[in-house]
Amino acid sequence: QVQLVDTGGGLVQAGGSLRLSCAASGRTFSESAMGWFRQAPGKEREFVAAISWSGVITYYADSVKGRFTISRDNAKNMVYLQMNSLKPEDTAVYYCTADRTYFSARPPISETKYDYWGQGTQVTVSS
Repeated sequence: QVQLVDTGGGLVQAGGSLRLSCAASGRTFSESAMGWFRQAPGKEREFVAAISWSGVITYYADSVKGRFTISRDNAKNMVYLQMNSLKPEDTAVYYCTADRTYFSARPPISETKYDYWGQGTQVTVSS
């Protein structure tokens, strides 16, 4: 059974940092793209960051570029999201996601391209 477990969320003041982790199990994801999405109250889920299976290619939403960094450790079947200079508008539930496809040339940025989802972890940034 494939499972993604998101952890690392919490309450932080504006300007602070958090590191989200996603542990994947049930199959090896070292050959698949992975990503992070988020959903704020009353809003649609939106793309945050994605990383290719090799870790070489990364994409970011304009709103987080320069502040967030996605990375992965394929040996541990883990993906991370380092979030710095957090703003109140970053408040949302953050979801880890993984693509079913192997060796995609580029990681997807559309949520419809992802097949597996974590349960989400709440990030709250106070002003």
